[in-house]
Amino acid sequence: MSRIRANLLLVLIALIWGSAFVAQSRGMEHIGPMLFTGVRFLIGALVVLPLAWLESRRLQAEQRGLVQGDGLKIIGLGSLLLLGAAMQQIGIVHTTVTNAGFLTALYVPLVPVLGYLLLRQLPHWSVWPGALACLVGAFLLSGAKELNIGVGDLWVMVSALPWALHVLMVGRVADRMAAPFTVACGQFLFCGLVALAWGLIFEDYSWAGLQAASWPILYTGVMSVGIAFTAQVVAQRYAHAADAAIILSSETLFAAGFGFVLMGDRLSPAGLLGCGLIFASMMAVQLLPMLGSLHSSWLARGNQAS
Repeated sequence: MSRIRANLLLVLIALIWGSAFVAQSRGMEHIGPMLFTGVRFLIGALVVLPLAWLESRRLQAEQRGLVQGDGLKIIGLGSLLLLGAAMQQIGIVHTTVTNAGFLTALYVPLVPVLGYLLLRQLPHWSVWPGALACLVGAFLLSGAKELNIGVGDLWVMVSALPWALHVLMVGRVADRMAAPFTVACGQFLFCGLVALAWGLIFEDYSWAGLQAASWPILYTGVMSVGIAFTAQVVAQRYAHAADAAIILSSETLFAAGFGFVLMGDRLSPAGLLGCGLIFASMMAVQLLPMLGSLHSSWLARGNQAS
């Protein structure tokens, strides 16, 4: 897969994730956040299970099956997924869809920082101002200018750390194992089982509540988890983690749009400025490296001609 196709796939993923914020919010009206998280990730695991099975058979035929330690890597990714999804889901109970969507973008500046500290990866220079622009955009939308950060906002903000680590590591693990569908299915299964067990033990629930939340659960399970998270594993094999983080942050733009149309959320002028900053950073991180490559190519051709 080319870099351009991987980036376009990441934009599609962001669109799906942005629309899922509305379903996540409505699902919370009937069941607890951990139960919701557990059921939707198990549905996502079922969606990708046939692809993982076919992939496993192909790898075995090529004598390239999983080796010792691969299972622990998948569990590690599943743990990061569980922490990020659970804290985000709890936060959505106490904040708006728009705020949750934008505050989730706080993981964007963390990805290049963690990438450099943990993996010594130095991204293109445009990632740093782009990540800062995303951070400022999220700050403007959160209302922090008036010190108006609620409990739900804090939960979503804290979820940025496991999200950042997941974005940083998922592509590396899937690429080394050459098994993106197996990685996706395994992490969904671990996340879903642990979250479901937690919800059944510590949250109030009823069959009527599960039925009332069935459509949000199905939508987020099939689209957000089964399709979008799996596509993320595939796309990030071919995209730099820092670039992917900024592109995926466009989910906040889509979340604001869906929140506006479906739930009546409204953005302040500061929030609109935050939208613009995140969108501009997403475009810059894609276009500036391309312009640099074109400039180098033109210089090389000029030297050859002379």
